[in-house]
Amino acid sequence: MRNVAFILPFYFALIMLNFSCEQKEEEKKRPNIIFIMSDDHAYQAISAYDERLIQTPNIDRIAKMGMLFTNASVTNSICAPSRATILTGKHSHLNGKTDNHFPFDTTNVTFPQLFQEAGYQTAMFGKLHFGNNPKGFDQFKILPGQGSYYNPDFITKNEGNIKVEGYVTDIITDMTLDWLQNERKEEEPFMLMYLHKAPHREWLPAERHIAEFTQKEYPEPVTLFDDYVGRGTAAKEAEMNLLHHMNWAGDSKVYPKVMDELGIPDASGWDKGAFQREVGRMNETQRANWDEVYGPVNEAFKAAYPKMTEEEKMKWRYQRYLQDYLGTIASVDENVGRVLDYLEANGLMENTIIVYTSDQGFYLGEHGWFDKRFVYDESFKTPLLVAWPGKVQAGSKSDEMVQNLDFAQTFLEAAGIEAPSDMQGESLIPLLTGESDQWTRDAVYYHYYEYPSIHMVKRHYAIVTKEYKLIHFYFDVDEWELYDRINDPNELKNVYEDPDYAGIREKLHGELDAVREKYGDSSEISQRLLEEYLRQFEIKGAQGFKESQLQEILKKNTSLK
Repeated sequence: MRNVAFILPFYFALIMLNFSCEQKEEEKKRPNIIFIMSDDHAYQAISAYDERLIQTPNIDRIAKMGMLFTNASVTNSICAPSRATILTGKHSHLNGKTDNHFPFDTTNVTFPQLFQEAGYQTAMFGKLHFGNNPKGFDQFKILPGQGSYYNPDFITKNEGNIKVEGYVTDIITDMTLDWLQNERKEEEPFMLMYLHKAPHREWLPAERHIAEFTQKEYPEPVTLFDDYVGRGTAAKEAEMNLLHHMNWAGDSKVYPKVMDELGIPDASGWDKGAFQREVGRMNETQRANWDEVYGPVNEAFKAAYPKMTEEEKMKWRYQRYLQDYLGTIASVDENVGRVLDYLEANGLMENTIIVYTSDQGFYLGEHGWFDKRFVYDESFKTPLLVAWPGKVQAGSKSDEMVQNLDFAQTFLEAAGIEAPSDMQGESLIPLLTGESDQWTRDAVYYHYYEYPSIHMVKRHYAIVTKEYKLIHFYFDVDEWELYDRINDPNELKNVYEDPDYAGIREKLHGELDAVREKYGDSSEISQRLLEEYLRQFEIKGAQGFKESQLQEILKKNTSLK
């Protein structure tokens, strides 16, 4: 009996040790996740998609290791709402973040919270855009609001508010690599969100890139001088034109004193201030390097401007825009390479899902525009590259209709964590692992709310398939547009009233009604959100758009006052 009494505890300890080892082995099998997102990074400015504007060899490495999605899109093409959709796996009307003004509903459960509860180590570095205390993170260092390119401030979990000398893209990467090297626990899987400010407006490249990129010249898009014939009111009234709505100082880097000398007005009322807030953050050396390059640019512009035609001004602004925009992307690509190199050098590639995406697309002169917001392709579509060595076939592509709505459920399934029943996305795992026959979605839903506001892009919702796009613009207008995505890739001709498309139009109307019901959206919800928006601005004043335009819109909708 004494032998039994001795042996039983021994066997029990052995069993527990074996269970503990199996548990740790299971922990190791759960993949790490690195979610890399830039702000306003157009898919056409990634060479894996299009080589005409810039080479991005490091971002392209992710596509070569994994899958490139050619029909990835967003549910609402504006910064904070896109991020809220990613975190919650819900459309804007459910998570509360319909635009950049309305607050995020903090009662939402976010996928990082679920990862943290499931034993993942979690961290976020870079731009969140909303909220100062992101939920579900063991560590975070985030920019306040939009953040700054030079010598940025950060809100941190453990150090309070700090200011860091240097260039924002490099600093965010330094923080990320420092966490991977010094805070990451090797025995735990991790979920890391590595979020860049670049290339958000106003575009300030790193010192090392400004001389190179200001000398480059880029091919013009075929629709640079689009006259919007064949489209509805929304395209004609949007305020995103490079010549007429882009700022001279903040966007084109025309110095305020040069604007004054040439008699160029500060039409926005804050253009010169925006320039000074950003460039004014530079230290003496940074500003000297900046002026060494942009000083001659300004002198050349000052000499040429009085003789420029309107067409020449448009062409000049396009080149200036792309030089700065693409210059900021150069540092993003370099820094993505630093992270990939670290993963390779430290044996972290094999069991890590690496995602590169943007919070939405962006216009790079197409239709004469900059910015985003529309459901037209350049802003609706977003880059998406996913690597998972051993799981995702290297160099593969997918043209399925996927959205930022799907990220949360994809990550949760990969980690073996149950997704909440109210998440609305679909896991991309079948597409990533070669089981595309299990993918059932053939259309996605889109809804944009921030109007009237800056850029004056009208409220609209849409259903989009691989072949067609049906859009309803509403509030101060009631207009429908239908585009043939295959035969009209530049979306120049609205065929809604074309009798040849009557059958397709009716079919899409039925599908749009069904998808709105599926996601819990309706005209009643749109009306309520609109009324809340207008009440907010009646209290706070018309911020970011012309008072006269707002009043004219309200005259047409007196019941909403």
